[in-house]
Amino acid sequence: MAEIRRIKIGAASCGLAAGAGEVLSAFRKKNLSFPVVETGCIGHCYAEPIVEAELSDGSSVFYGQVKGDERSVEAILSLSEEGRFTVPEERRKLEKLLVTRLAGRIDPKDLEEYRANGGFSSLAKAFEMGPEQVIETMKKSGLRGRGGAGFPTGMKWSFLAAKKSAEKIMICNADEGDPGAFMDRSMMESVPFQVLEGMLIGAFATGATRLFIYCRAEYPLAIKHLKIAIKKIYEAGLNLLPGRNAPLEIVIKEGAGAFVCGEETAMIASLEGQRGQPRFRPPFPTDSGWNSFPTSINNVETFANVPVILADVDSFASLGTPGNTGTKIFALAGDLKYPGLAEVPMGVTLADIVYTIGGAERGSVKAVQTGGPSGGCIPAEAFDVKVDYDSLKALGAIVGSGGMIVIGKERCMVETARYFLNFTHRESCGKCTFCRVGTTRMYETMEKIVAGKGVPEDIDFLEDLGQKIRKGSLCALGQTAPNPVLSTLRYFRSEYEAHVKQKTCLAKVCSALCEVRTDEKKCIKCNLCRKNCPAGAISPEIKVDNSKCIRCNACIELCPKKAISRVAKTPVN
Repeated sequence: MAEIRRIKIGAASCGLAAGAGEVLSAFRKKNLSFPVVETGCIGHCYAEPIVEAELSDGSSVFYGQVKGDERSVEAILSLSEEGRFTVPEERRKLEKLLVTRLAGRIDPKDLEEYRANGGFSSLAKAFEMGPEQVIETMKKSGLRGRGGAGFPTGMKWSFLAAKKSAEKIMICNADEGDPGAFMDRSMMESVPFQVLEGMLIGAFATGATRLFIYCRAEYPLAIKHLKIAIKKIYEAGLNLLPGRNAPLEIVIKEGAGAFVCGEETAMIASLEGQRGQPRFRPPFPTDSGWNSFPTSINNVETFANVPVILADVDSFASLGTPGNTGTKIFALAGDLKYPGLAEVPMGVTLADIVYTIGGAERGSVKAVQTGGPSGGCIPAEAFDVKVDYDSLKALGAIVGSGGMIVIGKERCMVETARYFLNFTHRESCGKCTFCRVGTTRMYETMEKIVAGKGVPEDIDFLEDLGQKIRKGSLCALGQTAPNPVLSTLRYFRSEYEAHVKQKTCLAKVCSALCEVRTDEKKCIKCNLCRKNCPAGAISPEIKVDNSKCIRCNACIELCPKKAISRVAKTPVN
C-alpha cells in the first residue's frame, strides 16, 4: 500500500482566507517524518483549504474544506475516505491544464522543484533557437495578449526586436484591477518562476535590456513570491542571457491601485514617476515608451504561456479556434456553485463554463458579466456562444482579462449595471471630457432610475451618451465604460422600462421600488423581527411601516418561518 511522501497545503490568498494557515500549523505540530509544504492554488477555490497527500507510488489524494483540528489532520494522515475531494469527470473533459499545470502542485518558492518539473527548459531551448526563431514560434502559436486587447504577442515582440536602441524595455502588466478577476494574482502566487521564465524568453527574443513587473500593492503574497523567485534567479545566474555583458535587472513596481494604470501608456507614466494617465498614440510604446525607449508590455498570463508554447508550439496552436488559439484562464464568481479558476481551450461555449465548470443550475442564471466592469452582460439565451475575442465582441461584451461574474435570476440588471458603472466612473483619470463628465452623468442617471425617479427619456439619454463616450474617449477605460449599461439595455430593456414607466423593480432589489410585507398566515409572532429592526419600522402586530423601513433585510434574514419578504411595488399603469 502506498504511503504518504509529502503533504501539500494550498496557501495562496484563497486558501489563507479560508483557514489554510491554521491547517498548516496543525500539520507542522505533528513533527512528521515527511515534509509539509505550502503550495499555490489549483483553481478550485470553493473547496479551500485544500490538502494534497502525495503518495509514494506517484499518485495523490486531495481533501477539501479541511479544518485545522486534530480530527481532520488524523483523517488525512490515515488516508481516510471522508473529506476527499475529486474533480467531476465532466469538468475534467472540458479543462485543458497547460498554463496552470503546476499551479498548486509545486512549492512556488522552490527553484529546483520548478526545474524538476520542466522549468527553464524552454529558456534553454530559446537560447538554442535564437531570437528570430523564438519570435517566429510565437507568431506560429497564434497567442493573443491575455490582458484583454488580444493583440498578437509574436507581432508585438517583433516590433520591439526591430528597434535599435541603447535600452529596450519589457514590462509585465500585473495591475489586475477588475472586480472578480484573480487569474494573474494566482499565477504570481502559485508559479512565479513560470511568469519570470516567460519574461526572460521575451527579453532574449527582443533584446530587452530591462524588465519591469508592475503589480498592484494589494497583492502582497504575489509580490513576496516574486521577490523570492527573482532573488533565486539572480543567484542561479539565469538572468545573464547569451551575448549580454551584464545580467538583466528585474524591478517590481508596486502600483497604488488605479484601474487606469492597467492601460499601457498610463502604466508607463506611473513607472516614470508621473501621474498615471493615458496619452495619445502614436507614438506607440514599441516606438517610444518608458523614458522614450522602445517598450513592450504583456500581462502575467501572456508571459506564463510562453514556456508552454516553446515546449510544444504545435500542440498549443492546435487548441482553440482560428484566430483564437491556445487556452484561457477564467475567474468564475457570483451566483454559482464552484467559484474559482478554470483553464479551458479558447472556443468552448459560455454554457460549458457556467454550468459544467461553474456548477450553476440551469434555469437559475439570468446573465454573465464578462470582461470585468468594462465588459458586457450576456443573457442566458446566448450562452451557446463560443468564448473567444471575436464572438463575445459581436454580443457587445469582451473577453477582457478573463473575469466572469454569473448573475442569478433574482438579480436586477439595472442595479447590476449601476454597480459596475459606479466603479468605472470613479476610476476615470479625468483626462477626457467624455469619460470624466460623461460617465458621471450616466451614473447619476442610473442612480435616478434605481431610486424610482427615472423617466422614459432617461433610457434614450443613456444610449446616446454611452455611444458618444465610446467614440470620444482616449483609452480603453473610457471606450468600454458604458458597456454594462449598453449591453443590459440591449438585452434587458424591459427591466429599465419597468423602473421608469411602471416604477417597480421586478427583481425586488431596488429598495425604492419595492416594499417589505408580512404574511400573517406564516407569522408566529416571535417578535425577532421587531426586536432587531434598527429603524423601529415593525409594530407589535408585526406590521411593517414601509415609510420607516430602510430595507436592510434584517427581518427577512431573522424570520424563522420566512413570513417577511420583499415584494415589488404595484406597477403604475
